[in-house]
Amino acid sequence: MDSHGQNEQRVVWTVVGSDIGPLLLAATRDGLVNVVFHATDAVRDKALDRLASRLGTEPAEAPDSPLLAEPIRQVEAYFAGDRRDFDLPLDWSLISGFNRQVLRELASGVRYGAVVGYGDLAGRVGQPGAAQAVGVAMGSNPLPVVVPCHRVVESDGGIGGFGGGLETKRKLLALEGVLPEPLF
Repeated sequence: MDSHGQNEQRVVWTVVGSDIGPLLLAATRDGLVNVVFHATDAVRDKALDRLASRLGTEPAEAPDSPLLAEPIRQVEAYFAGDRRDFDLPLDWSLISGFNRQVLRELASGVRYGAVVGYGDLAGRVGQPGAAQAVGVAMGSNPLPVVVPCHRVVESDGGIGGFGGGLETKRKLLALEGVLPEPLF
């Protein structure tokens, strides 16, 4: 509740360090709502403005918030190699329709250390031939790492694209044992 006793949407955020650079984590009462790669000041500010616009409330920096405690713990454990799967409530309010359907299937159906093709994922949601639309869904993923869009690759063995950059995708796939560790 806010200072007037009203139930309003509350968005809290923090930035945590990781092997792929700083990550912005944002959460609501419903769960983790956003993960943002390369959360330098400029990227962070843009992401927070977008969250405020989309969710209708100004996000508050709150690294000690109970809403962020478990997401922080699980993200840190993932990068330490101590966690393979995330078990967090997720707030899907930043995505809808086909994109949400694809991302939910990805989150539940593609495990740590495995990859899936764009076309294969399209087939899993009953839309064979929608590989390009799956690519769009991956690019609009508001919860990367936790909803593992880095595990979606091209059917010909290519790595495919990635919103966090290809080097970030390679590092995540190496962490999961899909690719060898980058040499430098």
